[in-house]
Amino acid sequence: MRRPDDARGTPGASPSGLGRVILVDTSSWIHLLRPDGDSTVHARVEEALTTGTACWCPVVQLELWNGARGDRERRALRGLAEALPELAIDEEVWRTAYDLARRARSQGVTVPATDVLIAACAARHDAALETADSDFELLASLDARTS
Repeated sequence: MRRPDDARGTPGASPSGLGRVILVDTSSWIHLLRPDGDSTVHARVEEALTTGTACWCPVVQLELWNGARGDRERRALRGLAEALPELAIDEEVWRTAYDLARRARSQGVTVPATDVLIAACAARHDAALETADSDFELLASLDARTS
């Protein structure tokens, strides 16, 4: 799978050359995949797909495959796997995640480890994060509180 930073040699560069990549979180993919998904979130994900800026990471893929409902969703995931660039979770992402988790815990903020890892992946690759999950707002607020 092609990685966005391999495409143009710049972390966060879109493979389509259209600017910053957008790491689409599991919560937003679910709104796209499910008939009862929020239409506003659905439209944001569609826009990222249309402009070629959408990407995902292994944690998002795992969460989606784990929660896939039926053949239709599994077919959609296979199609996304063939089409989407993947942001790597490398050692720097892990270090960023460790630091983010430590800061969150020290400020009394508890979020799932998978969300910490996804946020760290977006930060490491300088990717925007498309999410419908309020846990990411809590993580983003850590930067504001520690600045």
